[in-house]
Amino acid sequence: MAGAVVDAVKNGAIKRFFLIGGCDGAKAGRNYFTELAEKVPRDCVILTLACGKNRFNKMEFGDIGGIPRLLDVGQCNDAYSAIRIAVALADAFQCGVNDLPLSMILSWYEQKAHVILLTLLHLGIKGIRLGPTLPAYVSPVVLDFLVLNYDLGPTTTAEQDLRHALGA
Repeated sequence: MAGAVVDAVKNGAIKRFFLIGGCDGAKAGRNYFTELAEKVPRDCVILTLACGKNRFNKMEFGDIGGIPRLLDVGQCNDAYSAIRIAVALADAFQCGVNDLPLSMILSWYEQKAHVILLTLLHLGIKGIRLGPTLPAYVSPVVLDFLVLNYDLGPTTTAEQDLRHALGA
C-alpha cells in the first residue's frame, strides 16, 4: 500500500501519522493511549506496534480512501519495521524523518523500551512524547537535556498532546 499511502499524503487525504506504540500494562488508569487513538482526527493514520495496541486495536477506525486508518506494524521487536516505514516515507517525500507529518507517542512500561528509545534518539528522531510515566532514571536534569536536544517530552492528556502534534 506504500504507493497509495504516498499518493494520499500528496493529495491531502492523509494529513498526519501517529505512531502510538510501546508496552502498556493492564493497570487501572493507563487508558491514555486508548483515549489518544479514539481522538486522532479522521484524516490521520494510526501506526501501532507492541502490546499497548491491544487496548484499542479491536476498535473500528475506518479508512481513508481504502487505506485502513489503523496500521499494525507488529510487536515491540518490530520497532525496526516502524523505523523503516518512516525512512521510506521520508525518502518518498525527499525529506528527513523529522520533517514528516509524523507524531510518535510511546508508552513506557517495560525495560526493552529503553533500547527502542535509545535507538530512536541515536537516529536523531525528535518530537517524541513518552509516558504516561517516565522511567525512574529520567531526572529533571536528564529530562531538560532530552527536551532541549530531542524535543522529547512527557505525555500530558490525550487532548493536549493531540493539539501539540497538530500544531494547534
